[in-house]
Amino acid sequence: MQDLLLHVCCAPCSTHPLEVLSTEFNVVAFFFNPNIYPPAEYRLREKEAMDYFSAMKIQNIIPPYDRGDWLNHVRMHAENPEGSNRCKLCFEFRLRKTAEIASGMNIGFFSTTLTIGPNKPSHVIFPIGETLAIEHGLIFVARDFKKHDGFKKSCDLSKAAGMYRQNYCGCEYSFRDRRIRNADY
Repeated sequence: MQDLLLHVCCAPCSTHPLEVLSTEFNVVAFFFNPNIYPPAEYRLREKEAMDYFSAMKIQNIIPPYDRGDWLNHVRMHAENPEGSNRCKLCFEFRLRKTAEIASGMNIGFFSTTLTIGPNKPSHVIFPIGETLAIEHGLIFVARDFKKHDGFKKSCDLSKAAGMYRQNYCGCEYSFRDRRIRNADY
């Protein structure tokens, strides 16, 4: 089996994609999410990912939490709503790092769990992955994991495992917008 570096946005969203991809690849999980805010939320998600990868015996890479470069990358779009160009830039930032790591490790394939999210459109994510694959001499495995009840399956699997499941995408802008929406009710 060939190796694949899988960008993991969070442990709950990784459950179904890991099941699917593990039948075809030796998956190395890459938890890279400098977008997550506040730091306490990051630590919760990081711990959940580490615990899950350990329990499932999945090789993984979890770099130190550092939001600086990510903030600089998306800052000009801070006031844009979720689903805007800000999100596209965020996807691109995280997938670029995934492609760089895969290339540096001589892993020829990469993918992402992002497509399992109902608000993460594969038609936006796939072109980013494919462009980065060309730039780095890799193959982007374009899978829309939300299809065929994938999101429901990930919810069921993470619930059965007793995982913490967040209620917003993770970035400070999504966090801010959710707080504003909740204050309006």
